[in-house]
Amino acid sequence: MPDDRFRIDARDGQARAGVLLCAHGEVETPAFVPLATSATVKGLDSAEVEALGFQMVLGNTFHLFIQPGHELIDRLGGLHEFMAWRRPIITDSGGFQVFSMGHGSVAEEIKGSRTNERKSRILEISEEGVRFRSYIDGDEKFMGPETSMEIQAALGSDVALAFDECTPFHVDRDYTARSTERTHRWLDRCVDWHARHAPAGQMLYGIVQGGVHEDLRIASAERIASSPVHGVAVGGSLGQEKAQMREVVEWALRPAPEEKPRHLLGIGDVDDILASVAAGIDTFDCATPTRLARHGTALVADPESRWRLDLAKSRWRESREAIAEGCPCLACRDGDYTRAYIHYLIKAGELTAKRLLTLHNLTFMLLLMDGVRAAIKAGTLDDYSRRVLAGDGPYAARS
Repeated sequence: MPDDRFRIDARDGQARAGVLLCAHGEVETPAFVPLATSATVKGLDSAEVEALGFQMVLGNTFHLFIQPGHELIDRLGGLHEFMAWRRPIITDSGGFQVFSMGHGSVAEEIKGSRTNERKSRILEISEEGVRFRSYIDGDEKFMGPETSMEIQAALGSDVALAFDECTPFHVDRDYTARSTERTHRWLDRCVDWHARHAPAGQMLYGIVQGGVHEDLRIASAERIASSPVHGVAVGGSLGQEKAQMREVVEWALRPAPEEKPRHLLGIGDVDDILASVAAGIDTFDCATPTRLARHGTALVADPESRWRLDLAKSRWRESREAIAEGCPCLACRDGDYTRAYIHYLIKAGELTAKRLLTLHNLTFMLLLMDGVRAAIKAGTLDDYSRRVLAGDGPYAARS
């Protein structure tokens, strides 16, 4: 599907810098997309997120379907008006959340938990879709390809994702193959519904599945590449180790059309973003920066600690240091808020700690991506990545 809604302005190897042209504005890529799961970036209002410099957020189709309901949001003018965010929004398909109720979440998978240790909320997976029980009141719900498309149309997102089955790492190859084929059949139904009913200007991305199997990933990527969709998303289990994840991403991108934007679902660690940008990914979403903030952890230029600073630890009780020297965020820029103060707020359970750390972590991600785009345009992405991976902050790298 030739389209003029994505423009590539510069390349550095496989990396691309460009602009995604959405119905509600432009998104400079590569870009990190904060999660506005339930119509809010947790702890912040929409004006604060925009003031930080973000151009797109991700709304969660599944959670907004459960509450307050897409019909209500539609009656109130769509998701942009509902949450007072007038810039682009991407909505996920709902598949990840639906199937997490049966397969378990990524975190549970990594920790080795199994769904049979708790009661699955999934009642039936069929060709039509998935019947499940609401986590709010236990009522029976249904979501299929057309349902997902209808919800995303009612929300009025700029980018919708096709409904898919998000297969976990621990299922066998045969299940993964059958699941991936069903995802492809669901894609056809999503494309058909979207062509007939989508709101004006809404783009549709297909999602590459296939688990950790090279042939399945490449076949899925080829199927998405041949479909009349506007962009490509990479989802599902990417493996248990970083090296495997990067290999899976490379397989998924191998057949991807050059002219279409590529989105990587659920990836937000600094080293993974740098590697994925180098492989040709354009946009990312992940809960990590805001989730870490709510648990008292700041993002800092320390690769040995995986770029994490746990301010809940007692060692910071009397520290006069700022969270990060040179950071321009509200929590750091004037030096008024010390690590000791943030530590105290965390221990006291004060909401201010979550807000300050959320502002800080999102600033870190924003400036990291500023540096990535500038480096691609200058042809110095490898050097920029080496410096960040060696411990340079995105603040120094940006200047």
